[in-house]
Amino acid sequence: MAIVIIVMLFAIVGSLAHALSSMYSGPERSLRMVKALTARISLSVALFGLLLVGYHFGWIQPHGTL
Repeated sequence: MAIVIIVMLFAIVGSLAHALSSMYSGPERSLRMVKALTARISLSVALFGLLLVGYHFGWIQPHGTL
């Protein structure tokens, strides 16, 4: 489960980097930027849902940091 979470986090950061590079390349690439940001939001929502489902079924356990 931890591998899936880490891979999704890297995919989110990669999508954000792709949107940033599309933004710097000019206004003609604005559609690519919108698609990259949409993918980032979708991945973030999916990761949040995965964390909730994983906690509900006991696949991941919180540990106290205090």
